[in-house]
Amino acid sequence: MKKTIGRIDKADFPELGFKDIDVKVDTGAYTSSIHCTNIREENDMLICTFLDPSHPLYDGRELKFEFYDIAAVKSSNGEIQYRYEVQTKIILFNKQYSISLTLSSREDMRFPVLLGRKLLTKKFIVDTELIDVSYNLKNNELKNPIS
Repeated sequence: MKKTIGRIDKADFPELGFKDIDVKVDTGAYTSSIHCTNIREENDMLICTFLDPSHPLYDGRELKFEFYDIAAVKSSNGEIQYRYEVQTKIILFNKQYSISLTLSSREDMRFPVLLGRKLLTKKFIVDTELIDVSYNLKNNELKNPIS
């Protein structure tokens, strides 16, 4: 059964070491993306820094990916950009999903992560009136443990 997700939420990325990261649901985007800076290849590894110093969760830690790809991403104005793409896990509604993330500079954007249709399809229904549905469920379960 599909879960109903709102237009924005917070998600965990356990393999990347992030909890409660703001995400925006973007049904217009096919791929999901994450805000990274200082993206570079070194010694057959992809290295980047998540977020930037202006974000409250920025810690300056470098992420390293042994496995990555380059994806062609078409923007809303039809322009094609080539971006690095990595595979990782995301937790929404207390369930872990595999997710492909393209790495992009989103410093001008309010949300460091966009969730696209590749993740949403067959798993979620989007209700644009709702926000933080998964995050609120997680917090309510932490407050009310079943004994």
